[in-house]
Amino acid sequence: MARIFDESFKKMAVELSYLKGSVLEAAKELNLDASRLSKWRVDPRYNGGTLLPKNDKLTPEEQEIRELKKRLNEAELENVILKKAVAIFSKGD
Repeated sequence: MARIFDESFKKMAVELSYLKGSVLEAAKELNLDASRLSKWRVDPRYNGGTLLPKNDKLTPEEQEIRELKKRLNEAELENVILKKAVAIFSKGD
């Protein structure tokens, strides 16, 4: 039977993984699969709203630039998809 975790548990698990400095250590402590915890770490719903995992080697400004570039790439991809959708629906007229 699959275990179901609520959002507050996922957020706590992500915080613990950052405090421990290791996904593997936190996963073992919580009796979780490390890959599941890794997925939660990159999910903005559980990691404090960041789009990318925290990187201690980057300054806060570099981290922000990294996140803004990711958001820009996603927005550009959405724009391309919307343009294609408009073109498809326009042909139907």
